[in-house]
Amino acid sequence: MTSAPVQIDVLALAREQVLERGEALNESQVLEVLQLPEDRLEELLALAHDVRMKWCGPEVEVEGIISLKTGGCPEDCHFCSQSGLFQSPVRAAWLDIPSLVEAAKQTAKSGASEFCIVAAVRGPDERLLAQVAAGIEAIRNEVDIQIACSLGMLTQEQVDQLAAMGVHRYNHNLETSKSHFPNVVTTHTWDERWNTLRMVREAGMEVCCGGILGMGETLEQRAEFAANLAELEPDEVPLNFLNPRPGTPFGDLEVLPASEALKSVAAFRLALPRTILRFAGGREITLGDLGAKQGILGGINAVIVGNYLTTLGRPAEQDLDLLVDLQMPIKALNDTL
Repeated sequence: MTSAPVQIDVLALAREQVLERGEALNESQVLEVLQLPEDRLEELLALAHDVRMKWCGPEVEVEGIISLKTGGCPEDCHFCSQSGLFQSPVRAAWLDIPSLVEAAKQTAKSGASEFCIVAAVRGPDERLLAQVAAGIEAIRNEVDIQIACSLGMLTQEQVDQLAAMGVHRYNHNLETSKSHFPNVVTTHTWDERWNTLRMVREAGMEVCCGGILGMGETLEQRAEFAANLAELEPDEVPLNFLNPRPGTPFGDLEVLPASEALKSVAAFRLALPRTILRFAGGREITLGDLGAKQGILGGINAVIVGNYLTTLGRPAEQDLDLLVDLQMPIKALNDTL
């Protein structure tokens, strides 16, 4: 008669595998973490914080974002009020270059090392790329800050153009796991997004890729998403939490419970021990002030400060004060050049 194998506690395993050896949890291990009971949340967050401190250090990267072209997007991303296909209150609008430069200045004043220019499009046309090029040149003339872009899906020629403009990092979110993606977007495929990210990496730009948690995915699909990202090996992963927007197909979904959101943050840190893990949209409604602190002490090492594309964030001063209170130094620009 053979005895049953001893079940190793997933946090004990993670402590040895991730914290000590720097080896990421795999998909099934991440799922175990996501299934942990509530009474182990503090232990999990503490371990995720230790992993972040050991493999990333104490610095926190701060970024601001601005929308160059808002609304009127032809895609049907079910979470997004910028889609022109839904009855949401966001309407198409363009930002002029002086406003873009001013936004970059204000972002730099907050201590941010990164400024991201975003456009609500399937992919950029010639007009948009010309506007981006003009904006980057104008910003460079007045502000010392790294410039990132998020302009949708790209062709190889467009990737090469952005690289030539000196774009430091390109953001294109996979949004969710490959298996859940068709429930979130139907006007393009997950693989189309993946191909853009592959070209960006090959062109030498940093890859920023994350998604939104709380879009009706199962815990299994959340673990799958962490594994998808680990395979991609992005430089940065922004973690958003669904903030249901009126008029969108996901407008009536429930907000993710704070404990589930924090557990996910920690699980993604254990799946991506060396990656910049950034607090992004929805954390205010999902986590509140206390949750923001718990997240930064639970694996997060970057934040977007100020407002998002169509929703309000916390005042930048609140986030910066929090980092001071937690004795988390802001990553200086000269360290990223």
